[in-house]
Amino acid sequence: MRDVILGSGELRAVNSDDDLRLLHRLDIREGETGVGGRVDTQIGVVVDVETSGLGNEDVIIELALRRFRCDPDGVIVKIDKPYAWLEDPGRELPADIVRLTGLTDADLTGQVIDDEAAVRLLRSADFICAHNAKFDRPHVERRLPDASGLAWTCSCSDIDWRARGFDGRSLGWLLAQCGWFHGAHRAGDDVDAVIALLQHSLSAGGTALAEMLETARTPTFRFRAIGAAFELKDELRLRGYRWDADSDPKCWWRDVPEARRTEEEWWLAGHVYSADARPKALGPIVQQVTWRERYAAAARRS
Repeated sequence: MRDVILGSGELRAVNSDDDLRLLHRLDIREGETGVGGRVDTQIGVVVDVETSGLGNEDVIIELALRRFRCDPDGVIVKIDKPYAWLEDPGRELPADIVRLTGLTDADLTGQVIDDEAAVRLLRSADFICAHNAKFDRPHVERRLPDASGLAWTCSCSDIDWRARGFDGRSLGWLLAQCGWFHGAHRAGDDVDAVIALLQHSLSAGGTALAEMLETARTPTFRFRAIGAAFELKDELRLRGYRWDADSDPKCWWRDVPEARRTEEEWWLAGHVYSADARPKALGPIVQQVTWRERYAAAARRS
């Protein structure tokens, strides 16, 4: 039998079996965190964008940034104040974007991002972080070209959440599993959610931020399966390859860690570049990728 006590605007469960969890509203405050060291610290900037749609032609309607300082162990020692700007896309917002973000055409009319301030904040960082960097980075660099070529990390892809006992990788669900909830789908709220995730101590030891940085700093190898036969598209997709229609030549591509480079070479040799596969090239293009190129748009990846 569970005794539930309602009072002071909150729900508490008195239950030794722990079959009910209490979520707290996220509140990321500016200033010193009171943990971590103060030597050899680095600056990170968390970025989130809301856009007028999900296509390549869509543009940023909200940009949020927040800096933090971390020590060599990946512990956040200080958090800066939040920054956010709205921007008028010059056209009506689709109804689904209004529902998703809560932003309306009236909210955006005449609004513009402060380019100078945004670029200054981004360039002040040792690394940039977004929860879906392959989406956010191209939009940011297209809108703010003076902030191109920086080191980027991804709190979604550069942390093995499943191996750390988490279910799924969506921002809100990860946050809930850490005991928090937030106002999703506004850029500033999502930025704070990412900071909370990065602060989280993993069961294997260390913080999520420490794992993300270790992964991001390690170069990977990009395999571009040029000349692959059209009939292999499903097999390539199952292998984790993605189609790049903007590169020259157009091709399927995939990033793999150095430890799996030889394995990938053998797989391609047997499945894509064998005589039976009828390839139009002798082999793949293989490029080393650092966090300065990773997650960039196709024009910068090539």
